[in-house]
Amino acid sequence: MLDSPSMTIPTHGSRGRAISTGFAHPASSGAFAAASGAEPQSALVRSAKDIFAGTCGGVVVTLVGHPFDTVKVLLQTQSATNPAYSGPVDAASKVIKTEGFKGLYKGVTSPLAGQMFFRATLFLGYARAKEFVGVSPDKPLSYAKAGLLAWMAGSFFESPIDLFKSQWQTQIVQAKQNPNYVPPYKTVGECVKASIKHNGIRGPYQAFGATLIRNLPAGAIYFGTFENTKNYLASKHADGKARNHEIMFAGGFGGFLYWSLFYPVDVIKSAMMTDAINKSDRKYKGFMDAASQLYKQGGVKRLYAGLVPCLLRASPANAGMLFVVDKVKQVLDGV
Repeated sequence: MLDSPSMTIPTHGSRGRAISTGFAHPASSGAFAAASGAEPQSALVRSAKDIFAGTCGGVVVTLVGHPFDTVKVLLQTQSATNPAYSGPVDAASKVIKTEGFKGLYKGVTSPLAGQMFFRATLFLGYARAKEFVGVSPDKPLSYAKAGLLAWMAGSFFESPIDLFKSQWQTQIVQAKQNPNYVPPYKTVGECVKASIKHNGIRGPYQAFGATLIRNLPAGAIYFGTFENTKNYLASKHADGKARNHEIMFAGGFGGFLYWSLFYPVDVIKSAMMTDAINKSDRKYKGFMDAASQLYKQGGVKRLYAGLVPCLLRASPANAGMLFVVDKVKQVLDGV
């Protein structure tokens, strides 16, 4: 997916220079090699590189972002009438006070493993989506189209990961609000078993519709912003290559827009994912019902609960992830 840094792409916006980028135009990088008679192993090797680079990105985004995500979920899912935390700093400090810094990484094992798998799948899917769409710096929207397709496929892996992580994290909120509260699940594995027991094979896809409502437009903007920002910055240099800090800026900017523009949808999704596993015990009947009930609790402000820690996480986590994916792929392409 991230092609060799020595590959060049002619573009009308570069004053006659050639832009070299990590996420390259497939027609220039030989992405259609398999279709033009290359050995099947070539496609396999390319896919293996995409998977490994995406896996590395999953590790980075989880380790950097999980503490912020824990705080975000706590603020999103706490009671609007009797909140346990006054804000992100209060939430983080109370968790650290009672559980130590490790409390901010509560439930990290599942999302770490899950994110490694999800990001590997996402970036593999994005590489193939770019081939299908035929991306080019001369067609800025092409990256957004590829991003939408990639995130559509990735949502099938992300949604269960997000569900079980959210179910696990929200137990902290319940414990703070009720000293007598007994967590229903001692491990993430128990949560998985309960989900399948009550809802069958569809259990892990609780709130899947809400995930798609967020991911499809957000994924298009995420990759579209990253690619086009990086291409623009690369065009400003004589060698047509984006610098390391510019790649990180592009990744951080894409992550910021991903979350800031669609945050209310994520709040609704979190409410549905932290609802009861057993359908008969759930508060929300669906996406619109959840949106309506949340709005009644506190108006528009309720739909932006937890925004600050989310945005504090969005830029550094995504900047680090996309930078690592870019650089790992460049190293692999040089081997």
